Amino acid sequence: MPSPISFSVLDLAPINEDGSARESFAHSVDLAQHAEAWGFERYWMAEHHGMPGIASAATSVLIGHVAGATSRIRVGAGGIMLPNHSPMVIAEQFGTLDALYPGRIDLGLGRAPGSDQITSRALRRSLDSDPDAFPRDVAELMDYFEGCGPVPAVPCAGAKVEVWVLGSSLFGAQLAAYLGLPYAFASHFAPARMMDAIALYRARFRPSRHLDKPHVMLGFNVFAADTDDEAYYLATSWQQSFINLRTGRPSRLPRPLKGYAESLPPVARDLLDHILACTAIGGPDTVTTKIQAFLDQTQADELIITSNMHDHAARVHSYEIVAQVHERLREPTPAKS
Repeated sequence: MPSPISFSVLDLAPINEDGSARESFAHSVDLAQHAEAWGFERYWMAEHHGMPGIASAATSVLIGHVAGATSRIRVGAGGIMLPNHSPMVIAEQFGTLDALYPGRIDLGLGRAPGSDQITSRALRRSLDSDPDAFPRDVAELMDYFEGCGPVPAVPCAGAKVEVWVLGSSLFGAQLAAYLGLPYAFASHFAPARMMDAIALYRARFRPSRHLDKPHVMLGFNVFAADTDDEAYYLATSWQQSFINLRTGRPSRLPRPLKGYAESLPPVARDLLDHILACTAIGGPDTVTTKIQAFLDQTQADELIITSNMHDHAARVHSYEIVAQVHERLREPTPAKS
């Protein structure tokens, strides 16, 4: 039978080392329009602050920009880091987006601040260590959409925003299961607890008016090109950026560098190897094989694909190959004679 799995796009709005935020936003619109034409399910932007290589800090503004340039694809946040915000403010922002682009807006909610402690303080939010704060804030935010928040949020009541819980540990899996919400796991950068989180979410899921059965979306890195060698070369921009971030030197997205991974010291190479479990680098056949193996392992309902490449045309082509892989995976398996 054809695979019912959906593929989506996670755009970190990368700023190239020789580029600008304005250029990044133009690239996001172009990629979203291609993704819509190629049948991707949704297009998500992520909230990060204080990072010179990521332009999507004002996430809701950028979501509106992308939604206004497309017509069918769902557009949303993957995610909004709720500890940085008042639930009412996020409800008003996403209620407004839903009023502008009805039936197309997603709201993924994360518990991490998406920044360091100094940046979190600059966002004017207290660093609440209470483990119950995030579930309470999620519940309050959803109450605004129901029109039963502690005060009116306008425009908000009756909004058809699709709410998700995000996570990279077991906490989000438990909350999503308890609330009966779809769950997105950040396996593209933190795969260690992926299988445990999936199992916990599915085992404890409680059907709700939002969702009648579990729905798992997993982050997955893809760097696709016409050949394996070209793909490995293009992926080195992401590799450099990842290592720079994890070693306390966040940077704009560098140009590709031949032989980069092989030049790393053992500690840095171990950091890189950690996320390769949820990564496909190669030509169309290699990417197809790796994605199919990942789906066989996880039984995911949806993949959200991220692909940070310095060259925009190469990045768009990578997603084009992913769309072709998706079609290949949806083809019926020939019956055995």
